[in-house]
Amino acid sequence: MTARVDMHSHFYGGGLAEMLHARDARPYLRHRPDGSQGMVAMNGEFPFKPAYFDLSVGLAQMDAQGLTHRLLTFPGALGVDVLPGPEVAAAIAAFNDHLAALRTNTGGRIFGLAGLPLADPELAVREVQRIRRELNLPGIILPSNYVNSIADAKTLAPILAAANETGCHIMLHPGLRVGEEPPAPPDDFVQYRTSAVALQAQISQNVLTLILSDIQEIWPRLSFQIVNLGGTIPFIVERMEAIARHRNPDDPFPTRRLRTLWYDCASLGPRALEAAVSLYGADRIFMGSDYPIFTDDPYARAVGPAALDDADKEKIAGGNALGLIESLTA
Repeated sequence: MTARVDMHSHFYGGGLAEMLHARDARPYLRHRPDGSQGMVAMNGEFPFKPAYFDLSVGLAQMDAQGLTHRLLTFPGALGVDVLPGPEVAAAIAAFNDHLAALRTNTGGRIFGLAGLPLADPELAVREVQRIRRELNLPGIILPSNYVNSIADAKTLAPILAAANETGCHIMLHPGLRVGEEPPAPPDDFVQYRTSAVALQAQISQNVLTLILSDIQEIWPRLSFQIVNLGGTIPFIVERMEAIARHRNPDDPFPTRRLRTLWYDCASLGPRALEAAVSLYGADRIFMGSDYPIFTDDPYARAVGPAALDDADKEKIAGGNALGLIESLTA
């Protein structure tokens, strides 16, 4: 079978559910009167279904959709990784241990990105070193609010330096910084304004931080994955080029640097994918689903219908992902 790799999905098992049931402040799990479970997260509550924590459900879904491999990540948007280090370090380490074991237990179908106790930089640095040197996980997930500016990103310098020592893949996923409160919700159309419009604009800030700074030169062994095809970048890049031409013609917008990052197409479709391929190139894009939040077949929904040639579809569907993961875990 041609490789079909889901490079954007999340996992809430590995002991996290038990830890969250023991909490009574956000984030926490509660038992609902109807017998179901509710995850009370930073921005509201959602049903906590078996797909979130039962790997067998996810594997069955992969089989039904023809997915050969899946990248599972620590649930970064939940906010566990920015809680006080002593509260969460042991639970995060246990989760990372569990994630590493899944690769063996699934015959290599599952690989994962670790979480870190970010409120304690020393613990976080040690965990980066452990997950790369001992667990052989390919990388980590970091809250993308740390990468909305160069100054914020460089507060992670010790962690990025530790990750750079062994080479590390980093997914920048929407999430809060340590000590940061969630923004107030808009007055109307909350889901669309926050989960689409505001989210995509914020992801674009991550791209700008990385391509306009010296971060990739300081830590050259890091690879960065930007979710959701880089937010609005494919649709506004020409405006940024025009701004540079008219306001600072001696310093053109560095469009070529967009191809130094990785992007996934989670929760987007063929038209967005076509625009992204024309800008970044098919060799910089992964397929992704954002499972279990979204359950669409990412190939049938995005890659298959796209007006791309078969070679580009093969790269996006799995070739790019397997090449990167194998280089980090060999």
